[in-house]
Amino acid sequence: MSGKSEDGFTPTGTIASAADRRRVVVATVVGTTVEWYDFFIYAFAAATVFAALFFEPMGKDFAQIVSFFSVGVSFLFRPLGAFLAGHFGDKIGRRPMLVLTLLLMGGATTLVGVLPTHALIGVWAPILLIVLRVIQGISAGGEWGGAVLMAVEHAPKHKRGLFGASPQIGVPIGLLLASMVLALTETIFPGPTPGSDVALADTAFGQIGWRIPFLLSVVLIGVGYWVRRRVSESPVFQEIAERKEETRMPIIQLLRHHLPLVIVAALVFAGNNAVGYMTTGGYVQHYATDPAGPIALPTGPVFWVVALSGVSWLVFTWLAGWLSDKLGRRTTYIIGWVLQLIGVFLLFFLTNLGTIGSLAAALVILTIGLGFTYGPQAALYSELFPASIRFSGVSISYAIGAIVGGAFSPLIAQAIFQNTHSTTGITWYLAGMTVIGLVATLLLRDRTGIPLGPENEAEQAKSPIYGMSKA
Repeated sequence: MSGKSEDGFTPTGTIASAADRRRVVVATVVGTTVEWYDFFIYAFAAATVFAALFFEPMGKDFAQIVSFFSVGVSFLFRPLGAFLAGHFGDKIGRRPMLVLTLLLMGGATTLVGVLPTHALIGVWAPILLIVLRVIQGISAGGEWGGAVLMAVEHAPKHKRGLFGASPQIGVPIGLLLASMVLALTETIFPGPTPGSDVALADTAFGQIGWRIPFLLSVVLIGVGYWVRRRVSESPVFQEIAERKEETRMPIIQLLRHHLPLVIVAALVFAGNNAVGYMTTGGYVQHYATDPAGPIALPTGPVFWVVALSGVSWLVFTWLAGWLSDKLGRRTTYIIGWVLQLIGVFLLFFLTNLGTIGSLAAALVILTIGLGFTYGPQAALYSELFPASIRFSGVSISYAIGAIVGGAFSPLIAQAIFQNTHSTTGITWYLAGMTVIGLVATLLLRDRTGIPLGPENEAEQAKSPIYGMSKA
């Protein structure tokens, strides 16, 4: 029965009830939302409070760069998380890795919320902060691949884009949730007002307010853990296990036979990630709210604007996943790169008008292209790799793309602005990354709807993906 396309059939031909499919979608959305909520509140804190509370002895400008570096340093450890989760996910299953990565990320986030600042324990404060950030990076490196495969491998083949969008929308939902929590916290525990000479550490937000979003992660972990434990294992992995076709060393097989494919797939994500991390990495929030900057907007309204952009990003991510089932992954991506390039050139043009309304317009327009170059990614990646090494291929491509794209894009943007006192260079940097993503997409063959089960293993291993990847 493999290859059936009716709604009730998974890629391996297993009958999937509507309740089972809903449970998978909910589990991937909730779990990924928790992971990225944790990730985003760290990025927001790095943009607004960590420079003053943990890195201040380095000097104001350099402290902010180091604070953004602490956001990026976790990306350097994502490949380690991807290697570990990919290896065990291809050997013992997708579901155990989902639960483990959730607990790692949530635990590290909660500990950040109770971490003493530099004023209390000196140099140990930034050291411990970066250690916890590294743990977050290892967790994030394994989280995405597991969530993606659970969603796509449970899906009927003509709805993979739609199902695959479920873990993708966890990112904008996490952004929305983190922004709302931060906005509410800042309202209850105010920080310094624009133009004020009051130090952040002397305000309610600097003393306790910034910690509350981190501590709230405990509640979200409990919800995510409960949901993910109720999900059945991927039918594709179950069939691999029944056939005893698990690859002994999936990472070695991946790198031996599919390294060019991994690199090109990583560049696709890098083109999206570099632009997306202007908000998810906290740069736009810092630029818009910096009291010494050219705009100096109040922090609370900026958080609400970012929350609004999270809603629009969610809508266009979901739309793009659905559309990729109709038009194909490659065509949807090409449309997305054009829209993203338009958004990049409007981002700082509108932001520099210096109003909350113009900032909102800039971010909402940007999320149209971001959604179209993110929504189809889960299905695109899943269809590129053979079943027995798919977790490794998807996770490592994602981790490398995150390093090349988003890891240090806030730091790069900050360095460009500090050296040129202009956002023009940032725009050209983001435009260049968008073009790289477009070129990488054009190098990939559209494999929308191909069989995902192990019965197609030999064909996938030998078929050239874009003229470079072959066994």
